[in-house]
Amino acid sequence: MFSEKSIKRKFLIQLVAGSSVLIVIFSIILYYYIKIQIYDDVSASLKNEAVAYIQNSRSKLPFAGAPALSGDVTRQFGTEKFSVVIRVDKKERPFYEQYEKEGKPYITIFYPYNAARSSFLKIERDISGTQALLGKIKRSIIFLNLLMFLFILGYAMFLSEIMLRPVKSINRRLARLNENFLEKIDTGNLPEEYKSLAESVNKLIERIQNFVKYQKELFIGTAHELKTPLAVMKTKNEVTLIKDRDVEKYKDTLRVNNKTIDEMNTMIGSILDVGRQEGAQFDKPVEVDLVQFIKDKAKDFDLIAKNKGKSIKTDLEPDQYCIITQPSLLTHILQNFVQNALKFTPVGGTVTIKTRLIGDDFKIEVVDEGPGIDESIDLFAPFKRLGNKSGAGLGLFLAKGAADAIGAKLSLHNRKDGKSGAVATAIISSRNYCPMGEDPETKRRGIFGVLRREF
Repeated sequence: MFSEKSIKRKFLIQLVAGSSVLIVIFSIILYYYIKIQIYDDVSASLKNEAVAYIQNSRSKLPFAGAPALSGDVTRQFGTEKFSVVIRVDKKERPFYEQYEKEGKPYITIFYPYNAARSSFLKIERDISGTQALLGKIKRSIIFLNLLMFLFILGYAMFLSEIMLRPVKSINRRLARLNENFLEKIDTGNLPEEYKSLAESVNKLIERIQNFVKYQKELFIGTAHELKTPLAVMKTKNEVTLIKDRDVEKYKDTLRVNNKTIDEMNTMIGSILDVGRQEGAQFDKPVEVDLVQFIKDKAKDFDLIAKNKGKSIKTDLEPDQYCIITQPSLLTHILQNFVQNALKFTPVGGTVTIKTRLIGDDFKIEVVDEGPGIDESIDLFAPFKRLGNKSGAGLGLFLAKGAADAIGAKLSLHNRKDGKSGAVATAIISSRNYCPMGEDPETKRRGIFGVLRREF
């Protein structure tokens, strides 16, 4: 009915086994409790009879029509035998013995009768009826256990169906997913325990949607960006070849074509960077002190800035923040942010790199002094450019891909301090945080566990 790896099968087995064990334990306890109570009643009844007979014997008053006992005479009243016996032991309290005689079970009370003579009143009772009653009780309990087992089995199947219904719903939605059908899961009607799973799936679907969207734009943009310069080159060549021209005209045409080829090579290099970044996502994560990492990169960026007549300023807090990640992907993000900031910052201006802790997350900001951006445009899409600045328009697209791979969130907005410029922000989740000095192997397993849960 169910495969060996079925969650429902395992749930059924565990629930039925656990419930059955509890019922069996409860039934055993119940049976022995009833048995003890019945035997206590029998013992109490014998004790009461013994006390009554002794009092009757000593007062020489008739009791229930039974004559008084004396000596070691044995007399029978109804189904019980009464006698006075001499015991070697000097017990001063009543005690009981249970045995079988002639195939019948008996219980006997020995009640102190004459302490000086060590004599005891012995009352023997046939408890066949009591044993038969206990047998009926035992059979009834076993029968009820079988009924309860069937009830538990049915209830477990019903409960497992109810419990797994949200998972089946999520599974059906995931089975239908393709690039043309990427519908998110509605978490409003899901039980609280499944919401985190659905939210993780929705995040993954969102990433897939962005990936498919940007990949389509990348392919279309690549075709357009390469086709346009080729068309320009062809037109220029055709115009040049319409009639004979002097050598300088041919040289001008070749120079224009070479410039166009250089631009195409730049474009192709940027497209190759996309592929390289995809491979970098599978690099082994290592321990990185983000603050020190940014300090080192800022020194390299400052050299580039000075060559352009600009400067780099840092404002870094806290003193250190260790994470487990791929340094190459961090470099993609920071490098593209700073390159764009330097591109739009005028000569003599300053690009500021700031870091802060926002709750448990680490925030990186790169602030420029340029003209600002149009916040209505998705600048993380491929081939999106602002102004007439050179470039393939793939830098922020690469940064977005790197951020998605390490679980960071990127954003772009204009400065809100009254000054001209834009702010590029990267927020790195605290799930990548790694306290300094922790065992590297433990940290490595931890980050891969996060990646497995996320993706």
